[in-house]
Amino acid sequence: MPRRPRIDLHTHSTASDGTDRPAELVAVAAAADVDVLAITDHDTTAGWAEAAEALPPGMRLLRGAEFSCVSPTGRGDRPVAVHLLGYQFDPEHPAIVAEQTRLRAEREHRLRRMTEKMAADGYPVDPDAVLALLPEGASAGRPHLARALVAAGVVGSVGEAFETLLYNGSPYFVPKTDTPVRKAIEMVRAAGGFAVFAHPLARKRGRVVEPSVIAELAEAGLAGVEVDHPDHAAEDRALLRRVAAETGLVVTGSSDYHGTNKTTPIAAETTAPEALERLLEVTTGVEVLTG
Repeated sequence: MPRRPRIDLHTHSTASDGTDRPAELVAVAAAADVDVLAITDHDTTAGWAEAAEALPPGMRLLRGAEFSCVSPTGRGDRPVAVHLLGYQFDPEHPAIVAEQTRLRAEREHRLRRMTEKMAADGYPVDPDAVLALLPEGASAGRPHLARALVAAGVVGSVGEAFETLLYNGSPYFVPKTDTPVRKAIEMVRAAGGFAVFAHPLARKRGRVVEPSVIAELAEAGLAGVEVDHPDHAAEDRALLRRVAAETGLVVTGSSDYHGTNKTTPIAAETTAPEALERLLEVTTGVEVLTG
């Protein structure tokens, strides 16, 4: 019986907060027998071209991005930060270009302010030096500051940096102005792509939305929900599967691979081939590439 394709729809490169260059990301995927890979860096498409050039024969590449969004929780309290995975959209669509440019500027401002606050308290980090680590077109993120803290000997790992200094609500945390999630869904769809709610019940990261919000977003054009994710507990995966069955959302699974910034290996979670084909049926932005 032929092996079922291994499909990982959520990975990051040095174009945002991963540690592998896009070509290295493709090589890691190939070594892990991944058949279909999606590159989904935060708020940027800067890694698309290099990943495409590195494709080995037979591997398929989906091009996407992880959009920084804000959503109602469904509980009437303050909105919560969420992530939306957009795939196969036209990267030159004016709304995409404008919003990704704005979000990258927000990210850079936040990283500079957080680094300045830490430097003012005596930590051996320099804003210009941290920002200089970013490749052209890359999105700045807290992992860049975390790696600077590791290099300076302040902490032993990126994980420790987040747990002790860079967590949401820490004295050094600076918020950013993200895209309303409904606007992001509309933007991705207008650019010919499809949208998937990333790790919606990753409770270890903080507050999450109620299942009712996911159902409402399905009515607004959301195509899928990332159910099988390393940060989802078994009971939350079961809950999300019920929501997907009731709303018609496509269930996806992904590693959320970040290289050495996280311990999760590529293809630790995967998507069923049938689910991917359902998602691609609604795509008109760009073609899936095959090596």
